[in-house]
Amino acid sequence: MPELPEVEIVRQTLNNKIKQKTVKKVIVKNSNLRFKVPSKFSKILKNQKILKVCRFSKYLLIYLSNENICLVHLGMSGTIHIVNFKKKNLFTNASFYNYPNLPSKHNHIEIFFDNFKIVYNDPRRFGYFEIIKNKIYLKKRFSYFGPEPSSPEFNVNYVSSYLKKKEKNIKNFLLDQKFISGIGNIYASEILYLCRIRPDRKGKFFNKNDCANLIKNTKIVISDAINKGGSSIRNFKNVYGKDGQFQKIFKVYQREGENCKRVNCKGIILKKNISNRSSFFCNFCQKK
Repeated sequence: MPELPEVEIVRQTLNNKIKQKTVKKVIVKNSNLRFKVPSKFSKILKNQKILKVCRFSKYLLIYLSNENICLVHLGMSGTIHIVNFKKKNLFTNASFYNYPNLPSKHNHIEIFFDNFKIVYNDPRRFGYFEIIKNKIYLKKRFSYFGPEPSSPEFNVNYVSSYLKKKEKNIKNFLLDQKFISGIGNIYASEILYLCRIRPDRKGKFFNKNDCANLIKNTKIVISDAINKGGSSIRNFKNVYGKDGQFQKIFKVYQREGENCKRVNCKGIILKKNISNRSSFFCNFCQKK
């Protein structure tokens, strides 16, 4: 599943391409996604100007000139492709997950503009589209979500009070969208490595220094991942022919059995299942 950095790359690509463009036509080929596509979806989007494309957590937010907001969640395998009409683009994927160019199957939604269209492809159909009436309803929609890593609300007082006396381990906290928004399995492992903290350490054992360390390294990892274009788990390209670079500097993720990259550390990267998710960590320098 794409995490915050990968969805941010999709947002940047879409915003550059469709901002201030007018939707000419919408075709819903299959409305049976994770949640059924709204019945008036095509009508709501048609003839509307795209004001901007934003993101919160792992959600894309497409603001329309009629005040509606089209919310998109990519699910496990959803991708958005940009297809030009006048010239054939070698790569169509707006990010780096799954297919570099448009597959012939599982194209569920097409949104047409003057010279191009965007296509939503999703083999597993865990993604979905929602129509949010306005910004007030959008705020309610995300009222149960925690702050993003870059938010000033993600601070020592917030983290320490949230973790206080909690038995749950820190890896599960990082994956809990009520605690912090947008982090998934890849970046949780990388964050904890920088913190030198084991993924199974319980929240109740975190003091304020630990919380400050967690906040600092969360911001570093997420910012670095965005700047490097996210992670390409396989050799896929985006519409600019580029691949994500962050996977080239993974410290622990998918490195089970390899030597720790930290200078003078003699540790080995281990994998441990925590709540049915693979967690990667160094057995030597992540002892806290």
